[in-house]
Amino acid sequence: MLISRGITTLRAITKFNRNNTAIKQCFRNGHHWNYRVGPPPTSKNIVLAAELIQGFAWWWVLWHLWTEPDHILGEFEYPDASKWTDEELGIPSN
Repeated sequence: MLISRGITTLRAITKFNRNNTAIKQCFRNGHHWNYRVGPPPTSKNIVLAAELIQGFAWWWVLWHLWTEPDHILGEFEYPDASKWTDEELGIPSN
């Protein structure tokens, strides 16, 4: 009796999983980056505009990394700790 009730429950769960669209949407195919794929672009102008905007964005980032690296690397030279005195390091004198 308990086994037949468990089998009936298991059949109901598997039937629910087969018909549930939320679970079907999360099914991953190995060749997609994410599980939803957008519609293809409607014209070549949209693709061209997207490529131009992406190109400009990368140019902007790389140009500013080339001309203003201090934003990433820091504005000042890193201090050499071997040149510090004991007083600067907080070491008490004898």
